[in-house]
Amino acid sequence: MKLALSTTLETSFTDAVERTRTALKEQGFGVLTEIDMQATLKAKLGEDMERYLILGACNPPLAHRAVEVNRQIGLLLPCNVIVREDSNAEGAVLVEAMNPQLMVNFTGEPELEAVAKDAGTRLQAAIDTLASQP
Repeated sequence: MKLALSTTLETSFTDAVERTRTALKEQGFGVLTEIDMQATLKAKLGEDMERYLILGACNPPLAHRAVEVNRQIGLLLPCNVIVREDSNAEGAVLVEAMNPQLMVNFTGEPELEAVAKDAGTRLQAAIDTLASQP
């Protein structure tokens, strides 16, 4: 099983972030949290790295269904989506979303299968939208 659903964009980092937010919104996800790893590691450790943003995406109806099955599933929510510069290819930006099937595999709860499938379909649609845009 893949850890992430992903695509590579040939665009600016800022554009990739904006397009990712829009694609997530179109699939019913809001961004609840945002962690700027580049700024955090620089401020806390003095370490430099490429631009790397973690977006905590949440689709409230899906989150509700998941916590109804298992209250501890909140430990795996929201669905993290990473937008990061590809340090191996200039001008490339990677967008990666956590594969929701990991929730089912990790917990062993078959009741989460439908929620994970729905979330995965929506996240993949967002990734596909990004991949299809020039």
